[in-house]
Amino acid sequence: MGARLKTGLWIRAVLRRISSDGTSAMVLKKGDEDAGAVLIVLTDRSGGTGVLREDGNGWTRVDATDPAGVDAYLERQKKYDPDLWVIELEMRDVSQPIERTLGSRRLDLDEEV
Repeated sequence: MGARLKTGLWIRAVLRRISSDGTSAMVLKKGDEDAGAVLIVLTDRSGGTGVLREDGNGWTRVDATDPAGVDAYLERQKKYDPDLWVIELEMRDVSQPIERTLGSRRLDLDEEV
């Protein structure tokens, strides 16, 4: 695995970029500034929810699509990882892909493996 941007720096940059597009973005749980993992909770005004987790090269949607399932998943992950960051994005429609917009914290994505 290659080098990564520090989590706190990456989070602040993503929140600024997402907010500039008119999307509401906030930190629900602040984790380790240097190396904490990140979960992203997606919500929309129609009640849709979703969760994204890092998978090394990008983002994967977690199988939690109702508020109770999302809350249960987040609580389990917080128990396993005290350094975890959780951010929330309020989108127009959670079914629309946002994963590519978020990018990755990896610095070596352009290098051949």
